[in-house]
Amino acid sequence: MFQIGDKIVHPMHGAGIIDGIVERKVNGVTRSYYSMKLPVGSMLVMVPVDTCTMIGVRPILGSDAIEAVMAALPGIQVDMTSNWNRRYQENMARLKSGRLIEVATVVKGLMQREMTKGLSTGERKMLHSAKQILISEIVMVEAASYEEVEERITKALS
Repeated sequence: MFQIGDKIVHPMHGAGIIDGIVERKVNGVTRSYYSMKLPVGSMLVMVPVDTCTMIGVRPILGSDAIEAVMAALPGIQVDMTSNWNRRYQENMARLKSGRLIEVATVVKGLMQREMTKGLSTGERKMLHSAKQILISEIVMVEAASYEEVEERITKALS
């Protein structure tokens, strides 16, 4: 499905580049894995080739789609429940969807909540992860710095 050098997005880790396809034996079963290098944080993620579609791994968006997401940021309507557990589950489902606009919705909702009521430790971690996922894909598409993209997003959401 993907080749070495392809830019892809893992829904829970963000955008990266496939730098290899390797065989690994895990629990007695040998499987092929994409070795995905994430530019943000220099992390390496191993994604099973046979389940990558089920996980939600996808190619990165094009620049037009990224600009559409950036343009939509100020107008995103966020309706988050006051129940912490339900809100966390809804936000986790949005992140796992792999859709960039859903990730942006999580970022906007948690940033708004942080300004008004504060965030729990779990939601603070989720906000950090969601921002990294959002920023990583934009950085890969636009070849901009992490800081520049983070500033653009913060301005668009303010």
